[in-house]
Amino acid sequence: MVLIDRCLRSAPLASSRQLPTMDHMTSNSLRNLAERLAAGSLGIEDFLAAASASTVADLGDAQVDLDRTRRCGFPEVVYGEGKTTEQLQKIFATLIASGVDVLATRVDSAKADVLRERFPAGRYNATARIFRIPQAAPTTIPSKSVGGRVVIVTAGTSDLPVAEEAYETALWMGADVRLIQDVGVAGPQRLIARLPEIRGADAVVVVAGMEAALPSVVGGHVDCPVIGVPTSIGYGASLGGMTALFGMLTSCAANVTVVNIDAGFKGGYLAGLIASRSRRD
Repeated sequence: MVLIDRCLRSAPLASSRQLPTMDHMTSNSLRNLAERLAAGSLGIEDFLAAASASTVADLGDAQVDLDRTRRCGFPEVVYGEGKTTEQLQKIFATLIASGVDVLATRVDSAKADVLRERFPAGRYNATARIFRIPQAAPTTIPSKSVGGRVVIVTAGTSDLPVAEEAYETALWMGADVRLIQDVGVAGPQRLIARLPEIRGADAVVVVAGMEAALPSVVGGHVDCPVIGVPTSIGYGASLGGMTALFGMLTSCAANVTVVNIDAGFKGGYLAGLIASRSRRD
């Protein structure tokens, strides 16, 4: 970084002939650009133009971030709701061209049917509404070789769609994931029986609606972060998940943190990050 900073302040402008394009820019070609900049054979403006153009694919109605793995550790995830199948196909094709193991959330079954025709290798989890396209070539996801252990726990069977979204997300991130269903506080003995499977995880995602007491109970039994995911499951006073959200936010368990209502992706993603970093460390 010091070298680049010095170059940005002192390197003279030079010709931009034979600069790498977005289609084939890699970490090696980016390094080559930096070396040319440091040597004075590439100008500052040309360096910035080539480097920035290589990180975003302009599809007109979508700007696909191709640099997110380097910055954040994992590629861009596609939010499928509100996008047409044509838009999704363009985005998927762009990510695949960059070697990305594609993950799209909130994809309904009608869109999934069309997408599977275009991408036969695609896998669809109808419960989670997640569409994945694994790559045969080595993936750009670094934690595939790193692992880490995540446990997803649901209070009730009705919470399963949100839990499956968390499950698929953490799995995509390379974690060793286990799903434990229907162990809510109405029958506390069910959770006690499953504790041996939960303990030792790098992160636990607890998905619960109603009064959402389960994250606090789980938090009192484990030595890792517990990520509470409130769901909109429940009767009138549950207020579409607000009661569950407030209950989790006011948890007395010190290791409980909370994401948004029905945000299984967010819970799974955070757990995947924790597991990846824990195993790397």
